[in-house]
Amino acid sequence: MLFSGLGTFLHDIYIFTWDAWLSFLNLLTPSRKIGGVVQQGNHGAGGKWPEFVPPKDGDSRCACPALNAMANHGIISHDGRNVKFTEITQKVHETFNFAVTFSRFVIGVGAEMMHKNYNTDTFDLADLDVHNAIEHDASLLRQDANFEPDQGKPYLPFITDLLASATGKDADGKPCLTPADISRFSSKRRAHSKEKNPEFALDEKHKIFGSANASTLLAIFGGAVADLEPFLTEERIPEGWEPKHRSHMGLTFMAFNPTVIKVELGIDEEPFTHKAVEAAAAEV
Repeated sequence: MLFSGLGTFLHDIYIFTWDAWLSFLNLLTPSRKIGGVVQQGNHGAGGKWPEFVPPKDGDSRCACPALNAMANHGIISHDGRNVKFTEITQKVHETFNFAVTFSRFVIGVGAEMMHKNYNTDTFDLADLDVHNAIEHDASLLRQDANFEPDQGKPYLPFITDLLASATGKDADGKPCLTPADISRFSSKRRAHSKEKNPEFALDEKHKIFGSANASTLLAIFGGAVADLEPFLTEERIPEGWEPKHRSHMGLTFMAFNPTVIKVELGIDEEPFTHKAVEAAAAEV
């Protein structure tokens, strides 16, 4: 156990040192040109994504819309079964322009959670949905597992409310989510989940993890509601879409973490508690 813990520690040091180096290289190299973020030879190059095919009975899906979308487009096996951890790492990097350090670390956490060998083993997407491992309560896109054990299904009422809460505008005047929007909706979800779910649990680690998941909607999609609507409701990549993050080495932890911290620090559950809502209604 001591060796395993030491090995994990040294591996994390390696990953984050590598990530710092990639962040430095991003400062020295020009960003990828618009229209060329996904590299030639990869699925999605030039905005041309493989055909979207919704999941069929027996297909494996999970709480992560990005992995589900890759399966729905055949970027990984459509049935979502017997997927190699190493393959997922590379495909996430190619598809969404996450730095290889980012995708390697997150997928590696999944492998460790399942007690599998990252380099040699495979998994089904649904294997990721062990409650309070990566999957957690108060998700922005799913009901709590206590109410809906099948975390592979998007919960449309939450997604509709999230997208409708967008207060930002892009350069063309189209609606987009902001960090403050994500913080506000996260506050609402945490408060309501805590009050309604008798099995509610959300420790500090999962709070940060939840804010990190939500922040990808900003970092990779720029918060664009028009793109997020099909991605979140159908788990489909819109034709012509490419990642908004254009750094040559991809989105590193060092570039991403300030957004996560901003979202998490902006969360305030108090205005959304039952007591606060009742008090506000009484004043009207």
